[in-house]
Amino acid sequence: MSKTIIITGSTDGIGKLTALKLAKDGHTVYVHGRSEAKVAAVVTEIKEASNNQNIKGLVADFSDLNAVKKLAEIIKNEIPKIDILINNAGIFKSESTLTKDGLDFRMVVNYLAPYLLTNAILSNIENADSPRIINLSSAAQAPVSEAVLRGKEQVSENDSYAQSKLALTMWSFNLAKQEPKITVIALNPGSLLNTKMAKEAFGDYWSPAEKGVDILYDLALSESHNNDSGKYFDNDKGDPKGYFSQAHANAYDASKIKELVSLSATLV
Repeated sequence: MSKTIIITGSTDGIGKLTALKLAKDGHTVYVHGRSEAKVAAVVTEIKEASNNQNIKGLVADFSDLNAVKKLAEIIKNEIPKIDILINNAGIFKSESTLTKDGLDFRMVVNYLAPYLLTNAILSNIENADSPRIINLSSAAQAPVSEAVLRGKEQVSENDSYAQSKLALTMWSFNLAKQEPKITVIALNPGSLLNTKMAKEAFGDYWSPAEKGVDILYDLALSESHNNDSGKYFDNDKGDPKGYFSQAHANAYDASKIKELVSLSATLV
């Protein structure tokens, strides 16, 4: 059965490859990116490669929370039922450490933007029969500092990235409890996959991008994961496929999660 799927950050990397794989199955796929020209080009490319005309574009710069709010309004009005949301957009390297609003760049793109977007369109997701949200975490997870989240303290790229990915994982577990009808899974798709982000950050890669694509596709569609909400899948744990594993200890700390979600609500 055809599903309606939104994949953020899908103009390159595993997001784009996953969009293509899902398009070939005949699903309606929304490709998202920050450049209107690039989104339009990728939509055309996927339509031609998949022979599927139900490929559409969404444009928003995830470092700008106002742009994310506008995108959420468009989605709420134009896509009444969302079967699957894949929060894939992420950044490691950035020209600036802070956004124009004075917040940590990686915290905003990797965590606050998906937090804001998802919460704004939850009712559309709940309209689906068996909805899913897949949040792309990472093996890199570090305790979240309130000062970093607020943009009051600047840390290294590695540290801010790892904090943003733990924040996303903690919120994923909270969302799974809040929304029992929605299957919410946090995923480390694999470290140093052959993607632009990994090559920009480290100049090398360990595994083909397809390793991440295959698990994203599986977690999004397979009925075997219907009861896996509130879990963390670590694709580094096995070859060719990982397994559900333990995230950072703070992802299971109810008081730390409550603090994070409360602060996040005030920031957005």
